[in-house]
Amino acid sequence: MLVVINRFERSRLLNLAGFIICVAAMLFAIFYLQGVLYLTPCPLCIIDRVLISAMAVIFLVAAIHNPQVKGRLIYAAINLLLVISALLVALRHVWLQHLPADQVPECGAGLSFMLDVLPLWEVIEKVFTGSGECAEVQWRFLGMSIPEQTLLLFTGLLVLIVFQFISKAEK
Repeated sequence: MLVVINRFERSRLLNLAGFIICVAAMLFAIFYLQGVLYLTPCPLCIIDRVLISAMAVIFLVAAIHNPQVKGRLIYAAINLLLVISALLVALRHVWLQHLPADQVPECGAGLSFMLDVLPLWEVIEKVFTGSGECAEVQWRFLGMSIPEQTLLLFTGLLVLIVFQFISKAEK
């Protein structure tokens, strides 16, 4: 039996899939990496989590709203900007982890301390330059560090979002 899914249902399903993927990633990070393995997220990991959470919200709102083509394109465009930002952060993080030990930046002040004493833009600048703690590989799964796994996650979300654009172009 062939099941035909119309554009509205397909859009809703894609957005629900994106939401579930983002929520699963956050649950894994919070409950397993932090709760079971007691790993503390570095500043770049925190930025990744913020971006994943923002994408989850956009996916959920888009799934609930399930608008016409123009609205679906707007939601997908917002998520596209978020996932590109997330990919850049993850690439920076992977790059830091692959630097030779003598080229790793020195560890600076903690994120909460910087947020208390520095202007927001200066904190953002310092976080994106990364620090020694961002270069530390704390855990591996299937030979990949957490930032490499996160890069893979964001690549998958990028594919899902691009598929949303392609499916919206169909008549």
